Amino acid sequence: MHPRIAAPLAALVFAFALSATAQKAPPANLEPLPEPPPIPPEISSDPDLEPQITITRRATETIEEYRVGGRLTMIKVTPKTGRPYYLVADGADGTWVRRDSLDAGLKVPMWLLFSF
Repeated sequence: MHPRIAAPLAALVFAFALSATAQKAPPANLEPLPEPPPIPPEISSDPDLEPQITITRRATETIEEYRVGGRLTMIKVTPKTGRPYYLVADGADGTWVRRDSLDAGLKVPMWLLFSF
């Protein structure tokens, strides 16, 4: 940009920004803001929904049983050697599904296509 045009343009932009930030007098008919709602009390957890965990240690493995409302929902088996795995209740029909982890299983591809 040419210096003869840049200086007046910069002055014009500065003047516009200065006028935009200038505060105007508030209107006379303003009302005060209402009081904010009270802060809700701490939400106490329902002990019936908290899982009860029973840990059984054996010579070759550790078994953790998770019960909610007295119903067995998940078992975590941690062998002395190897990776832990989970047995998860699959619905109300009494079947169990073995999982190596508790993630959802959705793996988003993260390929690098271009790099500059």
